[in-house]
Amino acid sequence: MWSTRVNEDTELLELFEAGGRNAQRASCLLRDLFAEYPEHPELAVEIRECEHDGDRIAHDILRRLAERGSDFDAADVHALTGALDDIVDHAEEAADQLGLYRVEATMDQALAMTQVLVGAADQVASGLHGLREGDDIASPLEEIRRLEKSADRIVREAVASLFVNGIDPMMVIRWKDIFETLESAVDACETVANVLEGITLKRANGRH
Repeated sequence: MWSTRVNEDTELLELFEAGGRNAQRASCLLRDLFAEYPEHPELAVEIRECEHDGDRIAHDILRRLAERGSDFDAADVHALTGALDDIVDHAEEAADQLGLYRVEATMDQALAMTQVLVGAADQVASGLHGLREGDDIASPLEEIRRLEKSADRIVREAVASLFVNGIDPMMVIRWKDIFETLESAVDACETVANVLEGITLKRANGRH
């Protein structure tokens, strides 16, 4: 437990935690969409609703910052808000790409990527909850970075397999786009981890 706990920004911390839960929900829906595709297209609609919720949360955070200021650095607030929004935006984009590219069946590596994203989003939510509680959040941040490295490996292997297996060139391009979008979602989780690490270091040094 940190020796000092920030109580002045309770509302802001709760909004961040809500953003983390929204990213967690969008990631789980995306995993289910990929796992069961094309059986449940309504999951894509639910992911789109998460994107709208994420926009609302981001708006509430930035309005709260503009109206009342914060003990946190404004740059940290903006960076964390943007990264949380990016997780959900990329999840929605990946869901849309399945339909836009007329994908008939998902690849095993794509499902593996969505599972990695769920794991990273879970740790994001855990880290944000820990930030609000004043807990040591080193463990979830470390796990996010481990998962990001795993995602990099999966994408490299998946893209290589597309070329090796001689799939139609247009399908290669489309799947490469999908994998890059999924990778961007995981990268956004790592951005959250980086910002949270900076915030906790400032807190430990008596600065917000």
